[in-house]
Amino acid sequence: MNRIEANLKQHNIVLPEPVAPVANYAPFILSGNLVFISGQVSIDSEGLITGRLGADLSVERGIDAARACGINIIAQLKAACDGDLDRVRRCVKLGGFVNCTDEFFDHPKVVNGASDLMVTVFGETGRHARAAVGATSLPLGAAVEVDAVFEIS
Repeated sequence: MNRIEANLKQHNIVLPEPVAPVANYAPFILSGNLVFISGQVSIDSEGLITGRLGADLSVERGIDAARACGINIIAQLKAACDGDLDRVRRCVKLGGFVNCTDEFFDHPKVVNGASDLMVTVFGETGRHARAAVGATSLPLGAAVEVDAVFEIS
């Protein structure tokens, strides 16, 4: 078992099968040593996490939704790395989109669900640049969507 797989197991993180695209796009693109991962919505083992922050979802549930996005990102990344997550050199950037009301301002706290996961799984190489923005709606009614860029060997 490689280092990252052991770390996932230690933290009881189970990667799902990568989610298939719901429209006309690729789940990830390799360009040189960069992997661009398409936005992953908040799907966990119980299904799609839907709702709007500031209306019917708490910040804590939003953090859970962002973490679910992060787990789906890592599943796509594993596919892009031919199953070997030890090829990851750096998480370069995350872009977080939060389905929320106009009055909601805790986007950074919500997207920390994905950011914290990257540091938990990859250590210091999981630290990244990031955007956390609000949206009036997201695909399929998802609570959160996160995309990512990684450097691999």
